[in-house]
Amino acid sequence: MDPKVIIQKQRDFFNTGITLNYHYRIEQLSKLKKAILANVNRISEALYLDLGKSETESYMTEIGIVLSEISYMVKHLKKWMRPKRVRTPITLFKGSSYHLSEPYGVTLVLSPWNYPFQLAINPLCGAIAAGNTVILKPSSQSKNTSEVINQILSETFDQEYVSCQLGDARIADILIEERLDYVFFTGSIPVGKKIMEKASKHLTPVTLELGGKSPAIIDSKMNLKLVAKRIAFGKLINAGQTCIAPDYVLIQKEDEKEFVKYFKDAVKSFFGENVLANDDYPKIINERQVSRLLNLIKNEEVAYGGTESNGKIHPTLIKNVTFDSPIMQTEIFGPILPIVTYSSHQDLISLLKTKEKPLAFYLFTNDKKLQKEYLQHLSFGGMTINDTIMHFANHHLNFGGVGSSGMGSYHGYQSFKTFSHQKSILKRSLKIDVKVRYHPYTEQKNRLFRWLLK
Repeated sequence: MDPKVIIQKQRDFFNTGITLNYHYRIEQLSKLKKAILANVNRISEALYLDLGKSETESYMTEIGIVLSEISYMVKHLKKWMRPKRVRTPITLFKGSSYHLSEPYGVTLVLSPWNYPFQLAINPLCGAIAAGNTVILKPSSQSKNTSEVINQILSETFDQEYVSCQLGDARIADILIEERLDYVFFTGSIPVGKKIMEKASKHLTPVTLELGGKSPAIIDSKMNLKLVAKRIAFGKLINAGQTCIAPDYVLIQKEDEKEFVKYFKDAVKSFFGENVLANDDYPKIINERQVSRLLNLIKNEEVAYGGTESNGKIHPTLIKNVTFDSPIMQTEIFGPILPIVTYSSHQDLISLLKTKEKPLAFYLFTNDKKLQKEYLQHLSFGGMTINDTIMHFANHHLNFGGVGSSGMGSYHGYQSFKTFSHQKSILKRSLKIDVKVRYHPYTEQKNRLFRWLLK
């Protein structure tokens, strides 16, 4: 169907006002959850075909997260939709003030290939909960998952309410050229810039979930065995094709050798001696990405791994890396982990201030003063202290970037807020009228205003 026709049909449907109803939204979220539960095996199979994800990893990082998000929204939606009373200053006596959430209207969700189910359906849930209609454009690179998503949504919803549009980037280009009410994009920084530029034509508000180089800083005197295990876990989920994966490690020189040893031990404990033959270890999405990743480690000192087989790249550690190294000039987005050494936290903080703001930040230290230093002086999207990626799993924490790592956020209540416009309303009484604001203005009124408004 012509994108213009779909947008108009959705706008006409939205204008009926049916999506404003609480019970309607709950019914749609419940229908979606039921459809997902009925298709868990199909989704898992598609994720395995696209990315080589095991059944457990597919459920833990994609299907289960979506189901949990829907359950959370269904439980809390009534509260979120209520008007939120705010204080009214004495200068506006007698009156009351409140915020009222309203849906934007016709929304577009553009999702990526690395978590092709979760990063498509989670924003979709937020848009539905907020009362919008949704056009979803999943990635063409994760073909199998996108086809399953299309089947689930077409069997569950009418296109005038939720429509899935398959195809390459040209479909997204056509959609983004039209007048929409909100655009939610997850993907790379270069594409995010193009999305924002095109959305500006109609002054369409956008959320951009991007990425960047997320550091993992290890303080001295830490339990390096556990630290290495947690970093390996965060790095190797989805074979490193994760926007919040630790992109590089910062460690003191005297701890580097021990970290390498424990990282190797962790990998072996996860996947055995022959990692590339382990069916639970995911693959890289396509040959182009494999070539890109292998080119990143050319001319670098490989401390561990560095091999490839059947689209899988062995977990890889790179030593003697500096911030000027080629591998440090781009987001890695794969199972390659550069190790950079530092001498003092003060120098490191000063250096990181000059870098782009990352989507995630990881600090391994038990020193509360040091934690405070990093929190106060550095900007980033989100943070986990003494672990990696786990802040993403908390419904109560907003997820999103800052600066080049994105704008706007979602998850839980924040998803509802992202896809809602907050109307500000002041309600005045007609029984009482304070006349001081009216002409003529006198010196007495002038003194009163100066006393009240300061």
